[in-house]
Amino acid sequence: MSVARRLVAATLALAALAAACDGDPEASSTDELAWLSLPPGFPAPPVPADNPLTPAAAELGRHLFYDTRLSANGTQACASCHLQELAFTDGLPRALGSTGQRHPRNAQSLTNVAYNATLTWAHPGLTELERQVLIPIFGESPPELAVSGYDAEVLERFRTTAPYPELFAAAFPDRSDPVSWDAIARALASFVRTLISGDSPFDRHAYQGDASAMSPAALRGAELFFSERLECHHCHGGFNFTRSTTHDGAGVVDAPFHNTGLYDLDGQGAYPTENTGVYEITGLPEDMGRFRAPTLRNVAVTAPYMHDGSMQTLDEVIRFYEAGGRVITEGPLAGDGRLSPLKSSFVNGFTLSDVERADLIAFLESLTDTTFLTDPRYANPFGAGP
Repeated sequence: MSVARRLVAATLALAALAAACDGDPEASSTDELAWLSLPPGFPAPPVPADNPLTPAAAELGRHLFYDTRLSANGTQACASCHLQELAFTDGLPRALGSTGQRHPRNAQSLTNVAYNATLTWAHPGLTELERQVLIPIFGESPPELAVSGYDAEVLERFRTTAPYPELFAAAFPDRSDPVSWDAIARALASFVRTLISGDSPFDRHAYQGDASAMSPAALRGAELFFSERLECHHCHGGFNFTRSTTHDGAGVVDAPFHNTGLYDLDGQGAYPTENTGVYEITGLPEDMGRFRAPTLRNVAVTAPYMHDGSMQTLDEVIRFYEAGGRVITEGPLAGDGRLSPLKSSFVNGFTLSDVERADLIAFLESLTDTTFLTDPRYANPFGAGP
């Protein structure tokens, strides 16, 4: 079997797409979503029945996404922490809100967010984009757009500023008063659902039959990535390179979280108090340090890495997994994550030669979709403003 076919078989098998779609990964795509032009090999994303995905709603959402008027003080937009050229991340270790407060976590990529089974680093119950988008708008701990207490004032901006009355009316034609926070949440959710990336060199090789799309080094790296020796694919498998994936027509949805041995402050697996993972939600000791494995699509442009942005390069990340965890020798975060009793069984360590490590990085770089990073459909409709 060729490398391309092995890659396709691995990704489709891990995502269970062939079974879910009766052998045709695109069979679940509906006529209503035909305008999305899904990449070859991709299923349709799940869309809630009460918020149908339409071009008008997505276009309204695109304007809102880039508009600084959506923050209370008018200084930030959603796009301030999600830059298209960085696969909708911000390039910072930890995000910075509109009030200047530093966040405890790294801004996640919005690449293929429509397929995410869960929507934040460590909240098992947050599965709906319509709910999630309200958190950066109204959340107070920490504040992001900081609209809480200013919601009437901010909403009035969109009632009275062109082209919003027309955009809201087009997106929600059945509403007598279409300008509302519910409409804003639905429109933003619609726009980010359209942020679908599937034209990387890997995709052109594996799904589109272009044998020359990936370099020999990247192909060797793919063999390593999908091998049981490294076990990367157990957490970063499927067509979206994360097991926490769903799609239209999916049956049982797996939404795992993992402790990778990044910290072990007390010899029992403790993480820093501001970043304890799923434990913050459940209070269960076994959930300490468990976070969702993000998609690896466009990972070469989304540095720094990890939930707290504590790793700067792909080489550093790979060496961390080679070691089977991280050792911090001094300071308040000192500890040996390799020995954490809470660490995932998939993080056991391995040995790579310099050539193999370079090959693995070449494969990860082959997941960069430059079309996605420059697609005008996802770009700022205002140019440099407002």
